[in-house]
Amino acid sequence: MSDYTNLKLPSEEILEIGIDEAGRGCLAGPVVAAAVCMRSNFDDCCDLEILKMIKDSKKMTHKNRKICKEFIETYAVDYGVGIADNTEIESINILNATHIAMHRAISNLNITPELIQVDGNSFKDYYDDQNELIDYQCIIGGDDAYLNIACASIIAKETHDEIIRNLVSAEPLLDERYDWNSNVCYGTQKHRDGIEKWGISAFHRKTFGICRNKEVTI
Repeated sequence: MSDYTNLKLPSEEILEIGIDEAGRGCLAGPVVAAAVCMRSNFDDCCDLEILKMIKDSKKMTHKNRKICKEFIETYAVDYGVGIADNTEIESINILNATHIAMHRAISNLNITPELIQVDGNSFKDYYDDQNELIDYQCIIGGDDAYLNIACASIIAKETHDEIIRNLVSAEPLLDERYDWNSNVCYGTQKHRDGIEKWGISAFHRKTFGICRNKEVTI
């Protein structure tokens, strides 16, 4: 804790990173993970009001997430993003795909962490370039308690949503049929109604509930 955030700051003693994902519960598109290492001291930072805005991305507006994402990218010690697309999800299941995306996010860092803190209750052992196991902690509600994890949740969410909006820009039918600009692939009623009426797209997860046995029409 500090005067500029209610979240737990990274340790000054060891190199910690936070990990979170976005898109795991979607009916289509990729799962995106982010790994973030924030500094432990912000005394020389001029944007402390933005720092106070950082929290669990699910509790933030898109506008504020975007502002905070730019702050994180500017002031982080390091950050990385990992993605597993819908074909991987269908091939190895969503849990394994999420773990792969998390590992890719860590691999895309320029630093080697000493401790990995993961939002939620599930993670798979990660080994560094020297084949050394890196310690990790799974923390339920971590994105609402730890700065690194909250920052990871923001990067993952904004990256995921940008991917979906880019798909819609390339194929407007994805929004016309499934309302993706609004629901970014989550299973809202409009999304589910669109699947029932139009079938699915190539980006849907064909093994997921309502998507099963539906014809691919886009």
